[in-house]
Amino acid sequence: MAENSLFAILLRSPWWISFAIALALAAAAMALLPEAYRVVGAVSGVPFVVIGAMAALRQWRAPSAAQVAQTHAAISAMAWPAFAKALEDAFIRDGYGVKPGAAAPVDFVLERKGRVTVVSARRWKSARIGVEVLRALQSACEAAEAQDALCVCLGQLTDSARPFAAEHRIAIWQSAELAKALRGVALAPASRR
Repeated sequence: MAENSLFAILLRSPWWISFAIALALAAAAMALLPEAYRVVGAVSGVPFVVIGAMAALRQWRAPSAAQVAQTHAAISAMAWPAFAKALEDAFIRDGYGVKPGAAAPVDFVLERKGRVTVVSARRWKSARIGVEVLRALQSACEAAEAQDALCVCLGQLTDSARPFAAEHRIAIWQSAELAKALRGVALAPASRR
């Protein structure tokens, strides 16, 4: 689905907007169409009901702002070994085969259903992530012949990094995505070595 299509936008919007559109279409059909076509016109809102239900399910499963803030605070206080273990546990729980990365910037190599993903997570505490980090990850992804790349970071992406990630289809996990991914995983900080 195209990122800026109507249905993609509605999936990212509050669920009730899709239901309101469906209701408006049904009301307009009942008021404006001849009696023989009213039911057909009213049914034209069904795709919006489906999108609304999908958006509601996604939003219901999404972590709350308090959960995101709590997860952010917990992983900000973690040392790398504890954070790496938490990520590994989450990936395994989600059905990935997990191997350590051979060299920087790849920290994990994930495999599920024949798809390989390289993950860069060691710089998760960096205040800003620039293009150079993503470019190195993209090069490592191509060298490993992986289909996907994932960068884990709590900091902001620079103005040039976000378009680079979108262009090269590098997924970015920040606080909200980490709160969802690490749900149910122990987030105890480990002592620094």
